[in-house]
Parts: sequence; C-alpha cells; structure tokens
Amino acid sequence: MSELSELLTRHTGDLPGAVALVAHGDHVEAAAAGSADAGGTVPMARDSLFRIASLTKPITAAAVLLLVDDGELALDAPIARWLPELASPVVVRTPAGPVDDVVPAVRPITVADLLTFRCGYGLAADMTLPAVDLLLQVLGHPAASPRALAPDAWLAALAQVPLLYQPGAAWLYDTASDIQGVLIARVSGRPLPEFLAERLFEPLGMADTGFTVPTAALGRFTSAYRRGEEGLRLIDSPEGRWSAPPPFPSGAGGLVSTADDLLAFARFLRDEGTVGGHRLLARESVHRMTTDHLTLAQRQAARLFLHGQGWGFGGSVDVDPTEPWEVPGRYGWVGGAGTALHLVPATGTISVLLTQVELTSPAPTPLMKELWTYATPGRS
Repeated sequence: MSELSELLTRHTGDLPGAVALVAHGDHVEAAAAGSADAGGTVPMARDSLFRIASLTKPITAAAVLLLVDDGELALDAPIARWLPELASPVVVRTPAGPVDDVVPAVRPITVADLLTFRCGYGLAADMTLPAVDLLLQVLGHPAASPRALAPDAWLAALAQVPLLYQPGAAWLYDTASDIQGVLIARVSGRPLPEFLAERLFEPLGMADTGFTVPTAALGRFTSAYRRGEEGLRLIDSPEGRWSAPPPFPSGAGGLVSTADDLLAFARFLRDEGTVGGHRLLARESVHRMTTDHLTLAQRQAARLFLHGQGWGFGGSVDVDPTEPWEVPGRYGWVGGAGTALHLVPATGTISVLLTQVELTSPAPTPLMKELWTYATPGRS
C-alpha cells in the first residue's frame, strides 16, 4: 500500500471513502480508499464521480476569462450591458441596517468585481445581517436544495436584494460565481453547460465533468451524505439531483467531476493557459486568476472563509505561510461537499481530494490538512 493510500485509509472510519491525487510535475500519485456509499457496496475508484461543489468556482472564473480574451468582455466593464437587472443597484446604508434603508451604489458593478467577489452580493461572516438573510430567503442557501429558478428569473430575484457593501469595498462569498454563470450565458448567447463543455471541458479532456451524470456513468457516481447526531445521513443518491439537467446551472457549485478531470484543469493553469502546446487562455489571464487581489483589511474581514488567505479569481491565494502546507502563491479552493483542489504555480505541485460527506464549517478537515502537508515539496 502506498503512503498516499495509507493516508486515505486512516480516515475511512470517518468517511465512506475518498480519492486523492498528488502531482509533482509529470509524476502523479493517485489513491482510492473505502466505498462510494456508506453501505460499503460499491468500492471507491480513481474514476469515481463526485459533486465537487465550490470547486466549480475556479472553472467558472476561467470561463469568464475566455470571454475576456475573446474581446467579448473587459475586466473594468460594467456588467449592466449584459445584466441590465443589476444596472442600478442600491446598497444598505449600514451592513447591520434594515433592507429598506438604502443608498445608490457609488459606481456600477464591473466584471472584475464579480471575479474578485467584491460585487456587494454574497455571504458574510455574520449570516444574520438583514441583507444577507434576505439574499438567502430569495435565492436559497447554497448548501440547500438546488436553485429552482431558471437563470433569468434567478437574476430578476437577485435584483430585488440590496447590496451589503458598495462595489469593490468587501469580499463576500459565493453569489458572485452564480452571477458569473449567468453573465457567461448572456455574453456567449449559449447556456452555461454548453459553453463550458465546448470551450473548456472538451479541449482539456474533462470528459466526466458537467452539470448532469449520464445514465451510463451512474455506477461511478458516489452517494452524498451529511453528518448528524446519529451518524451519516444520505442527502443525494446517484439517481438524485444530478440525473437530470438543473433549472439553474450553478456557476458557484453545480458541477460533478473526477480527480483526473480536476488534474487536467489544474495542469492547464500550471501550464499558463495551454494544453498540448495549444493556447486556450492568455498567460496574463492565468496570472490574474492566480494572484491575490484583496487588501489586508478585506482578507481579515473574510477570515471565516479565507483563513487569512487572499483571493484571486475563483479561488484563494496563500499570502503568508502560517501553516506547513501554505506556500505564497498557492492557488485553489475547497468545496462544501468535502472536496479540494490546489496548485502551487512555482513548483507545479497539484493536489486533489474528493470525498462525499458535507463539511460542517468553512474550516478544512483533518484529512485535507494531512493531504496538503503530504503534497508540500520538502515536507519533513
């Protein structure tokens, strides 16, 4: 048994199973442990399919940048041209104030505001703030049932919610990625699943990544669980949510994928936007995506989610190496379904972890920390 396999096996008492992958340059080590279901009837495999949750976010951000490279979008362009519903946003006078005490936004929301999560919409450390509470009432909680509204209706509903902060002022979680998904569809004139499939998944060979699981692949699809007082509770079976196209393809958390598909995406970023010698994304776009754009005050205010890290486009960026696995410039993110993807551009190191038990907080799990330490070059 390899060292990576042993690492995973140590945690299968807490989890039904897991798949992990660590790449240093062209050398790839992969391991699968446990089962795809809590009953232990389906062995976990390297090609098992997982709900990757918020690992969707960096993929969506890369898709926005494809449109920037195409000249269809500009980072400093107001989004109102394509999303007129958000052309004249209002902002609560104070974050803790009532949702009907508002002032006009001092400037329009831009494409860059969406990518850096500073558009004024999103989840804050205090989820009881009236504007955040209204956002959750109107759109639903990201960890709850799938979005029931189609994209146009979803955006119209969002437009009824005031911003929590002025555009550019603060980092807020999640909602901006869903807005990015609608933006991609509006600008390209095509549904988000179709755009991602043609422009990213097919060129990168990500054949198992999408918003639905084909019938032929359901045997590889893991069951999803939530931890409760009486142990694990099934919240989605392989024949559940992802067996049919969603009303709202979520750019924030709607994709399913495999470890090797995520490796292909991370290598695409590692290779500065190229695959097989062919350029898909401009080098400068990849650099912007993997560079921290936040101020120190914004990072500190977002510590519940970012743990002191910065934010690029669609993922966090390590700034200060306060933990053994943190390397300045390390880019990636964690999904609430128990997933993680990280890349260290300076060394080419990539780590992927896929599990199927929902996280109970934004804090990384012990398994994540162990894997990240294991993947860190020069670890003791």
